[in-house]
Amino acid sequence: MRDRLILLPGWGLGVSPLEPLAAALQGLDEHLRVEIEPLPELESGDLEEWLDELDSTVPQDTWLGGWSLGGMLASELAARRGDRCCGLLTLASNPSFVAHEQWPSAMPGETFDAFLAGCGADPRMTLKRFSLLCAQGAEDPRGLSRLLLGGAPHTSAQVLMSGLEVLAQLDTRQALQAFRGPQLHLFAGLDGLVPAEAAGDLLALLPDVEIGLIEQASHAFLLEDPHGVAGAIQAFLHESGDD
Repeated sequence: MRDRLILLPGWGLGVSPLEPLAAALQGLDEHLRVEIEPLPELESGDLEEWLDELDSTVPQDTWLGGWSLGGMLASELAARRGDRCCGLLTLASNPSFVAHEQWPSAMPGETFDAFLAGCGADPRMTLKRFSLLCAQGAEDPRGLSRLLLGGAPHTSAQVLMSGLEVLAQLDTRQALQAFRGPQLHLFAGLDGLVPAEAAGDLLALLPDVEIGLIEQASHAFLLEDPHGVAGAIQAFLHESGDD
């Protein structure tokens, strides 16, 4: 289904941050079906269980995409499906969210551990802090943060914790190298959660895929400029569809 794109959201904030982008994409191409698939609500932090759940609910033979954690999960799912995935696009998705020796352009481990501990102690406050980090670097960070938080679903503390556990263990480098379909990865220059340097590191790892850096933008750039992001995605889908 080359005219169908499934988008997966990021951690904790639900599907609403992706809705303006989905609407903008539909507006650019009436033949494109864009659907947002919520992340699994599992109380397990087992990555394979999350992927099994997504594999059973997300339609086959479509384009897969996602924001942040959603993009990382879409990458793993694309690699798992191989030829049964038309192509992959990620938005502000680092191959590894937490820094390690082979991938230093990410969040320091101790920062993430503090985040995990905070979520265990006070999930709502942690989500508020997370929304502020998502909006850091935006033209109106406070307004954007309120918008993100206002649309967030009431997710149980255990499901939020499980999502962070999955986020901590994901390293999509092998999946991205294994997936042979077209790929587009967009990063933000002022991202408070994913260092802009990750874009260059990913280009070194995957010299044959399309990687873009939106200079003056936050982690939530898809909500800051849905029409601009939709234009970049639509050009990529068009170009890849003509191959």
